[in-house]
Amino acid sequence: MAFFTSLNGSPFSLKSPSAVASIPNLIPSFFPKVFFPVLPLRSSPGLRVFSAPPRLQVHAMSTNQLRASVVTKGSWDSLVNDSEVPVLVEFYASWCGPCRMVHRIMDEIAEEYDGQIKCFVLNTDDDLEVAENYEIKAVPVVLLFKNGKKCESVVGTMPKDFYIAAINRAMES
Repeated sequence: MAFFTSLNGSPFSLKSPSAVASIPNLIPSFFPKVFFPVLPLRSSPGLRVFSAPPRLQVHAMSTNQLRASVVTKGSWDSLVNDSEVPVLVEFYASWCGPCRMVHRIMDEIAEEYDGQIKCFVLNTDDDLEVAENYEIKAVPVVLLFKNGKKCESVVGTMPKDFYIAAINRAMES
């Protein structure tokens, strides 16, 4: 979502009806129907500020920041097998639409269970050998490891509650 601030007005969102009416007043009349290039000025986690026309400043929240880290064949042993806490790993492919939904769930779980479990994602196209070792035939698949051993699996895109239930079972055992 983008929030706009005019130099002579208060902040507004494009979702509000008044924003649509306010935008033409912010853009000079000699630029009718012209789109201005928007370039990044500076970034900080979750917030990007872009340059825009002199009378319009754009603030956009970044929503693509992953909280679940990437694991590969080379880092598998140190991050998954040798972990002292349970590890949740999503096996995905970059072309897989349902995997994107699971990414969001993994990010939420990584944030909510920070310090209690570790969350990783593994691209099966890049690390096919690891996927074959765990007999991954389709994506998305989420496996839960405890003490380096697979203890739970969730196949396909499921509601967040399925993943939470698997985590709770693993933590209790």
